[in-house]
Amino acid sequence: MSSEPISLAQALATFTDRWSPRIVTTVNDYDVRVAKVEGEHLWHVHDHTDEFFLVLDGELHIALRETAGERTVVLPRGAVFTVPRGTEHKPYAPVPTEILVLEPTGTSTVGDRHDEVPGHVDATTGHALA
Repeated sequence: MSSEPISLAQALATFTDRWSPRIVTTVNDYDVRVAKVEGEHLWHVHDHTDEFFLVLDGELHIALRETAGERTVVLPRGAVFTVPRGTEHKPYAPVPTEILVLEPTGTSTVGDRHDEVPGHVDATTGHALA
């Protein structure tokens, strides 16, 4: 954890990989991660934790499979959304998008249960900033 302020813009400028989050800091037992995303992620579920999204730039769609059926939430720049634990979901970015995600340290980007991981998605618990 840094004892100095961290510029999210500078942190995002250190990498170009899509769907490969970087850990910018930790808060208690949670990682604050930033990621560049575009195109589809994959259907997955976090059995034991909620997943918080903040769109820094661009637009993020999150498809959800809920007991009432399937729906998609659209998050424009500046919007936040929390996917409840146990909810199957699939993020999608129609344009290059930058997001901030808050999750317990060690949480996998592909959840506890998931579809086959496509080559453009990094199955990780987050990478340190360069």
